[in-house]
Amino acid sequence: MDREQAYRELTKRVKSPNLLKHMLATEAVMRELARHFGEDEELWGLAGLLHDIDYDETKDDPRKHSLIGAEILEKLGLPAEVVYAVKVHNEAHGLPRKSRLDKALYAVDPLTGLIVAGALIRPEKKLEAVTVDFLLNRFHEKSFARGAKREQIAACSEIGLTLEEFLAIALKAMQEIHEELGL
Repeated sequence: MDREQAYRELTKRVKSPNLLKHMLATEAVMRELARHFGEDEELWGLAGLLHDIDYDETKDDPRKHSLIGAEILEKLGLPAEVVYAVKVHNEAHGLPRKSRLDKALYAVDPLTGLIVAGALIRPEKKLEAVTVDFLLNRFHEKSFARGAKREQIAACSEIGLTLEEFLAIALKAMQEIHEELGL
């Protein structure tokens, strides 16, 4: 499945503009991480783009989230690595994250929200106004972007990145698609 087909499948199932922006941001960060690590950019991008494909269907039952998504992706014929990474990005299932792809998607998922929140509290409300130092400071404020699970973001260490490196890669990726994100 190519990116265009994946996006069509996604928009059939996901109607929330904010959720679509989250998945575009996750895709961008996953692609940037793939470039950083010399991994398959298309594969990593698809995992990021499609990781919440079932969210509209499962938002009221978090225990089903990502299990149904993995089933959808399997039926669509996506590679097993993508299906598994999507399945294990929801820690509620207690499944092990085995590959670098699995671990990266898990850590990236909440990070996009932290970065968006950082942009939204700036007077400019733009990603270009956000810096890594600004995000590092906000990361340690428990009251800031409460939904962005810090321990999950800090799992970037499992893929060999410091928090500062991880933030820099993710911020760069999101700044590159700022128009699509409306930031």
